[in-house]
Amino acid sequence: MIRAILHVDMDAFFASVEQHDRPELAGKPVVVGHAGARGVVAAASYAVRRFGVHSAMPMSTALRLCPAMICVAPRMTRYREVSRQVFAVFHEITPLVQGLSLDEAFLDVSGSVKLLGEPPAIARRIKDEIRSRTGLTASVGVAANKLVAKIASDLEKPDGLTVVPAERIRAVLDPLSVRRLPGLGRKLGERVEAAGVHTLGELRTAPDALLWRLFGRDAPRLRERACGVDERPVQTDLEEKSLSAEDTFARDLDDPRALDAHLCRLADTACQRLRHRGLMTARIGVKIRCHDFTTFTRQRAIAPPTQTERAIRDVARDLLRRWLVEHRGAKLRLLGVVLGGLAPARQMGLFEAVERAGGDARLDSTLEQVRARFGHAALRRGNMLK
Repeated sequence: MIRAILHVDMDAFFASVEQHDRPELAGKPVVVGHAGARGVVAAASYAVRRFGVHSAMPMSTALRLCPAMICVAPRMTRYREVSRQVFAVFHEITPLVQGLSLDEAFLDVSGSVKLLGEPPAIARRIKDEIRSRTGLTASVGVAANKLVAKIASDLEKPDGLTVVPAERIRAVLDPLSVRRLPGLGRKLGERVEAAGVHTLGELRTAPDALLWRLFGRDAPRLRERACGVDERPVQTDLEEKSLSAEDTFARDLDDPRALDAHLCRLADTACQRLRHRGLMTARIGVKIRCHDFTTFTRQRAIAPPTQTERAIRDVARDLLRRWLVEHRGAKLRLLGVVLGGLAPARQMGLFEAVERAGGDARLDSTLEQVRARFGHAALRRGNMLK
């Protein structure tokens, strides 16, 4: 059976949700992100993209390119709610769904063809269902493998549907810029173009010596990708390797007490995300970025794994304190808490549960109940106060 892979990518997802919920923003140059000198564009509507604005761009640059743009603060709870509706559509089509983010997924529909029709018909059904349930549009690439499907989904945005049959892979890929190749990266892309290779066709037919100079041992793999060769399966059980919470400060901070308060808040946020996913962590780390963009990470393995805020916070605070002792007077631009070694939360033994329930676990549960009813800011830990 020939594989049928779909790559579904929501169009300007965060910005589109905002425009759907606030019709007065429809068609206007909208960006989602935090305003300010250090803000970053999380999503850009298609109206503002015409000015050169794109995601991950500094907000100050975006404002310079489009002074009339409208900046909207992100609402992650709302985006997750819409994402659940979108993924519900996917799982009605096939159990083989590999989520890449809130707004993007691979689907293997090879086993759905007899019941639901040919892959292009399935793709149209998905697009129609998403629009019906959310009011939003999605672009879909249809191909025999993940690589080509992902490239195809980006060719006719927004609201696109691009089908690339196996016999037309070279005809479709060869004229495309090498920048279209997923995972190539901006800097490596610039190096490849500087070497005279501008299209995927040129990359496919380039001399071995040139490819080895550019990619080293990865040269054969990059040539295969330029040919549209990709044998990776759609994986439904990808392990979540880590989760984090981080903040870029409005101004550089060097006050240990202020940094400690920020770290406690980040630990609380990361811990809440951990529990919502039903996970425990066996490795706790901190991410530290200085005013000159030098970045440090410090981490520590713990046993047994935990999901309690106190345990996570205490390790993170100790890691930060030790780093500050080694780098006295350092001014920090960014601070983060990173949780790794994730695994499903296990059922604790009777005596272990009794021991923990008397303190940390019960406090965490109470906090979550209050916040669920009255909002996240309704109740805060004292150590989060600056």
